[in-house]
Amino acid sequence: MTQLPDVPLDGLYGDAIMDHYRHPRCRQPVANADLVTHDFNPFCGDEVTLHLKLDDSQRVVAVSSHSEGCSIIQASASMLAEAMEGLTLSQLTDLSQTFRDMMQGTPLSENASSQLGNLEALQVVRQYPVRIKCALLPWVALEQGVRNYHRHNNPR
Repeated sequence: MTQLPDVPLDGLYGDAIMDHYRHPRCRQPVANADLVTHDFNPFCGDEVTLHLKLDDSQRVVAVSSHSEGCSIIQASASMLAEAMEGLTLSQLTDLSQTFRDMMQGTPLSENASSQLGNLEALQVVRQYPVRIKCALLPWVALEQGVRNYHRHNNPR
């Protein structure tokens, strides 16, 4: 298991975070999305909406992310959207758990750490505990959306 280092990235706003905040990815609408999810934090006003188009194997073939609020929510949503394309819903669930583990300071395996890729830049948010919810909001929305998708498409 490897512990992610606490890397100073010019305080809270590292280069990758600021790049995704200023130039959010995956903002184009997705026609006929198979999974649409939205979440809102009423305490701070952060909100995020994700649209995913899936193929027959539940692999993400197109994604749209729109967020409003602080730079952390916007960067996290953009980075998540960029990381989602090509992954299955099962892989997204695994990635979400790995991201949560990182945000909680849980030591990650080499494989888990490499799975995060650019998302690792958000680890700096751990130094500001009040902002962790900002970084997690897109992931919470994704998790809710995946659960709802499975519930709707696999009724018992």
